[in-house]
Amino acid sequence: MSYVGPDFDPPQPRRSALRRPMTVAVAAVVVGAVAGWGVWQAVGDSGGGDGGSGGVAGPQTRSATTPPTSPDPSGGPTASDDGKDAKDGADGEKASPSGSSSAPAATGPLKGKVVVIDPGHNPGNFQHTTEINRKVNIGTNAKECDTTGTTTNDGYTEAKFTLDVSRRLRTLLEQEGATVKFTQDGGRAWGPCIDERARIGNEAKADAVVSIHADGSGAGNRGFHVILPGSVNEGAADTRPIVAPSRDLGERITGFFVRATGSAPSNYVGDGTGMVTRTDLGGLNLSTVPKVFIECGNMRDSKDAAQLTSGAWRQKAAQGISDGIASFLEN
Repeated sequence: MSYVGPDFDPPQPRRSALRRPMTVAVAAVVVGAVAGWGVWQAVGDSGGGDGGSGGVAGPQTRSATTPPTSPDPSGGPTASDDGKDAKDGADGEKASPSGSSSAPAATGPLKGKVVVIDPGHNPGNFQHTTEINRKVNIGTNAKECDTTGTTTNDGYTEAKFTLDVSRRLRTLLEQEGATVKFTQDGGRAWGPCIDERARIGNEAKADAVVSIHADGSGAGNRGFHVILPGSVNEGAADTRPIVAPSRDLGERITGFFVRATGSAPSNYVGDGTGMVTRTDLGGLNLSTVPKVFIECGNMRDSKDAAQLTSGAWRQKAAQGISDGIASFLEN
């Protein structure tokens, strides 16, 4: 998502890591990422980019407890891997009604768990500017209902990207036994608004909610980052009960995303941790269940865009997010 509009205001200026409070778990992720990165570059990593295979990555072995890390900022497929994928947007799955749930699986380690996936934006938002510009209450203040999202320089939209990754993610989670609910699945003309997106997760009593996005920052800004809810207690917003579990969820997704995709944490926010805490996002402020956002890369950087427009890479992204969610829910 671009840092413009609702839930997309510019992040606060970066502070020195020595002054920013950080948990031991976050420090472990950073140290592990640096060490793992060196090993990855020296001996290779089957979880990183495939340099242009164009195929779909298979399931990866997942640790039951600690998320592994092994970033490689130069790895991953090129834009030519999946030119058709980028134009088509979503692969292999038809849209279901907005907010619909999957049928619970008979077996699997996540049986009985409910996961809400929030595909950012909506392909129809471009045609409904009046509706999405309507202000909604996010507890701390009012923001626009939604935005159009960003695009690559070649016009591949964030809304198509988020739906594709979310559908792949749903398939992986259902295979593990989870019941998966979407906030929208391409079956509505626009939206939903950011307050409704939060409400869907709350009413589902979700064990975890993940909002899927891609950023719209400047060229040269690369990498992914996970956005965590900060402590907010104002108006309709009270995130205090979900801050700790959301951080756990975010740390696990960060580690597994690194391993599955080979991508490095953001080089422009997060001080190299791949995680950012914010208190200005309605989708987080109004949540009463553990929730994080993930910006899978920067659509405005050509190297990141080459990955984001590859179906093979998007499958790896979905795998990393799925593994992080499963690790969180199993522990």
